[in-house]
Amino acid sequence: MKIKPRNYTWPADRVAEARTVIADVAHHSDHLIRLACNVLAVHGETAAEREDVRVLLVVIDARRPLRQAQRRDDDGRAKR
Repeated sequence: MKIKPRNYTWPADRVAEARTVIADVAHHSDHLIRLACNVLAVHGETAAEREDVRVLLVVIDARRPLRQAQRRDDDGRAKR
């Protein structure tokens, strides 16, 4: 059995991917943006970066009720 060496670069890779998502917010889903923000809120390089993604999370979460309201029919029932 061949044992693969551990890849210790994965945190750096995930942070880079998260930054890519944040850099192009308009083309990614809210779910993916939330994941990227959570990664950067913990692993961001600077306090400013971590604070910026926390603010972005607030903005993304504030949009959620609007989207739920848009899914409702005119008579107030949720679409199925």
